[in-house]
Amino acid sequence: MNLPNKLTIFRVILIPFFVLFLLVPVTAYDKWIALAIFIIASLTDFLDGHIARKYDLVTNFGKFMDPLADKLLVCSALICLIELNRIPSWIVIVIIAREFIISGFRLVASDNGVVIAASYWGKFKTTFQIVMICLMIADLSPLRFVTQAVMWIALALTVISLADYLIKNKGVMKDTGKQGQAPNK
Repeated sequence: MNLPNKLTIFRVILIPFFVLFLLVPVTAYDKWIALAIFIIASLTDFLDGHIARKYDLVTNFGKFMDPLADKLLVCSALICLIELNRIPSWIVIVIIAREFIISGFRLVASDNGVVIAASYWGKFKTTFQIVMICLMIADLSPLRFVTQAVMWIALALTVISLADYLIKNKGVMKDTGKQGQAPNK
């Protein structure tokens, strides 16, 4: 197993510890420990991709697990933040729905031999979501306005990046099979 894949697995292993420190009172520093874990996990996402591309260590395992690990981390954080009353549930539903839609879209594209690369909108979305989550974990009164602004920007980028994917890749969803033929299951 190469280093990028180890970093991806490490990110997944960090998730339960992140959730534990965010939701279960253990010490006086729980939210700061959770924040540190989240930041470390988020940095491994950048690092594993960078190393994999730079040293040509891209694997099928990494192509599958890296985006899954990212979604698990972000979705876990968002769901915990609902529990802590720091984000409205409908915003989390929109963010998670976007991830399901894009994952399904990529699956259909993959079945058709098409690779859908991450767009700049998607990268901006991810960056703002990570910043938003960090601000919401820290929950600092002087930054409430900034936190709310970043949340709305992250939500807007979530919707914009979804629209961008759908518009740029609308041909992926066209049925190329023979009519009347049942799909293989």
